[in-house]
Amino acid sequence: MPDRFFLSLKQAGWLVVLCCLFASVVHAQPDAFIQQDVHVAHNAPVQHDVHAQHDTPEPVVWRKAPIRILLQEGEERLVHFPDSVRMALPQSLASALRAQSIHGTLYLRAEAPFAPTRVLVYTQPEGPIYVLDIEAVGAGAQALPDIEIVTQAPEDPLSGANDRAGRSSPWGYVALTRFAAQQLHAPARLVRRAPGIVRVPVTSDPVALVQGPRVQAMPVAAWKAGGYYVSAVQLTNLESRPVTLDPRELCGRWLAATFQHNQLQPKGDALDTTTVYLVSDRPFDAAL
Repeated sequence: MPDRFFLSLKQAGWLVVLCCLFASVVHAQPDAFIQQDVHVAHNAPVQHDVHAQHDTPEPVVWRKAPIRILLQEGEERLVHFPDSVRMALPQSLASALRAQSIHGTLYLRAEAPFAPTRVLVYTQPEGPIYVLDIEAVGAGAQALPDIEIVTQAPEDPLSGANDRAGRSSPWGYVALTRFAAQQLHAPARLVRRAPGIVRVPVTSDPVALVQGPRVQAMPVAAWKAGGYYVSAVQLTNLESRPVTLDPRELCGRWLAATFQHNQLQPKGDALDTTTVYLVSDRPFDAAL
């Protein structure tokens, strides 16, 4: 009986040692797993990162002709509209196309290739009905850019007519500037459709807006209300020292100019970029 009791004590001792070793392994493992997960998250190919390579959407002017939308299998492509929309998805595409409409943007993802199919997109609550010819092909090596559909702004050959329309428009300089700023910087839930104002096409190439080589100007978006236009232009400091923006150094014929911030920090700083809102009585390219 004593011998059996002594052996059971030895066994209990070994059991304690094994438990301690097991506990140290268990405590060491979570850190290893966490490091491995972080490593994978940084190096694994993520679809969103690939999509982010195309920061500038491809502008397409709506002229009442069907707009061709090409999709690649397994890739999500965004189509932006001037207003909130809803899409009537044909039954034939129910299993091949995943579509969502959120705040004026269609999120389209092809689950399988399919032939060109006519799709209607309705503006809410009322407005133009867009016609899309959507087609999907096999997976591609390079992601396709987003598409931004803009409304064509008719040109009035009589400047007097433009002036009269501008005076009769409820959109003044301040209201137009505030509207443009909200469209670019306000949370999506606060952006509302504004009757009487439409988005118009504008170049996405750098322009000579600011005198001298210190600041780069890149148009972002433009809208039209009556006889007035408001254009949002991104300004970036190219120098290694701060730059103070002065509206008198802007090139072009503008009725009003408002800087989001009038001080640009040195190039590379988080605050080296701002936006200027320009009101004119003609399209951006003509006013510049």
